[in-house]
Amino acid sequence: MAGHNKFSKIKHKKAATDKLKAQNFSKVVKMIQIAARKGSIDPAMNPELRLALEKAKEVNMPKDNINRILEKASNTSGQVIMYEGFGPEGVGLLIKTYTDNGNRTVADLRHLLSKNGGSLGASGSVIWMFEEIIREQEYKVNIPTEITEEAQEKLDNLIEILEELDDVEEIWTTASI
Repeated sequence: MAGHNKFSKIKHKKAATDKLKAQNFSKVVKMIQIAARKGSIDPAMNPELRLALEKAKEVNMPKDNINRILEKASNTSGQVIMYEGFGPEGVGLLIKTYTDNGNRTVADLRHLLSKNGGSLGASGSVIWMFEEIIREQEYKVNIPTEITEEAQEKLDNLIEILEELDDVEEIWTTASI
């Protein structure tokens, strides 16, 4: 009976635990990176970072790894990039991102939009539908797009998926039912 010895059992059990540990580590790494980008790398001044560091301790992440992540996050010069796109039924989407790698972000956005009934637009294709409120760094819709309830559900799903991307900060839409 092949594969029924003690070593095989240990090997399979270790592979399963290593996979779970890697998933937990990658989640914590993303949390630390996002928190460090948004504010100070001093946990006393950044409550979101403090929470992320507590999570790192919970999953037994080594201090060397944490220090490396914080050092990298403090050295990266991220940039704010606005992307314009279209959702279901031609709804305009304005997506504000904060990224250290614009090529990766645009590829991720293009993939997710096309997979969920949308498309990434060219510069200027959607922004004209919005009015910028400068003091609050918000956008107000000038030309609303009326959509059906079915399209609204698709749009809500698309927005949820986009918000799961680490680089996406805010999303504005022209949709109105």
